[in-house]
Amino acid sequence: MRANGWPILQTAVAASVAYFFATVVLGQQQPFFAPIAAVISLGLTLGQRGRRAVEVIIGVTVGLLVADLIVLAIGIGTLQIGIVVAIAMAAAVLFAERSLFVNQAAISAILVIVLQPPDSGFSPDRVLNALVGGGVALVVHYLLPVNPERVVERAARPIFEQLAAVLEEIAAALSANDLTLAESALGKAREIDRSVANLREALEAGYETARLSPTRRRSLRHLEFYSGASIRIELTVINTRVLARGAVNAIRREDAIPPVLPEAVLDLSRSVSALATFLEHPGPPDEARRCALEAARRATEILEERHDLAISVLVGQIRSAAVDLLRSTGMDQASALHALEEAAGRT
Repeated sequence: MRANGWPILQTAVAASVAYFFATVVLGQQQPFFAPIAAVISLGLTLGQRGRRAVEVIIGVTVGLLVADLIVLAIGIGTLQIGIVVAIAMAAAVLFAERSLFVNQAAISAILVIVLQPPDSGFSPDRVLNALVGGGVALVVHYLLPVNPERVVERAARPIFEQLAAVLEEIAAALSANDLTLAESALGKAREIDRSVANLREALEAGYETARLSPTRRRSLRHLEFYSGASIRIELTVINTRVLARGAVNAIRREDAIPPVLPEAVLDLSRSVSALATFLEHPGPPDEARRCALEAARRATEILEERHDLAISVLVGQIRSAAVDLLRSTGMDQASALHALEEAAGRT
């Protein structure tokens, strides 16, 4: 509820202001399209609100035009509603296939038939109401914006929590040679993709707000920091998924797991948790880097004793994840690789 509190307040304010403007300023008698357009343009989804406002306005126009013309030609009834909806959606698809745009055309056509059936042709008042609603929604969005940094932090936090937990589970599975636990970790690793997609959407919404809202422009720097780290975080998620699959295969084949391998995976988990703290409260990333390098060092030591393919795959994924975690703290590729080799005693 806390996460949705401000968007709900924004939407409520926009709906009220849109209705007030349409009734008092424009003198409309039943301007229900104004608050409806405001609600649809904002809602709980934070991204692409400008584009959605435009889609709502155009979708309303298409739906109203179709409804007015068709109703005047064939009247009102059960069959007519189906015909009008089909034609409105087909007409909208000719412009764009985005679901919001097409659905808004259909909804507008239904509202016209049910609430305000035309009696003398196309009326521009309803389009004007939709324009008011969309415009008010944008003004409210940029004058009373959500905190983009908090939105992104809230979206990133589950990734770090899930990633750290999965790495701990992989370590436990390797330590106990527990196939069921390893398969569970693999399943959970695959589920992190949803959280990664949420972070992408949050970053997009955050950038949109920070660029266009005067009161939130200072957030751009922190968002750029998160954006740069998010690419490497996504790669870490992929490496973790491959690591989990490698653990499943190694345990299934009953390979001898070096005791230091689970410890290296735990170091990755600690690095992920430290990285989350570093991104939320920027400061020295020493702990995140130290744990990542320790994971790589321990994993590399294994190669001095073992050269079989299964263990080499696990070591390679640990090292790759360590590099991505180092890059997430702001290190470039060359510096990260040099630090990795130095930690492994190869320089």
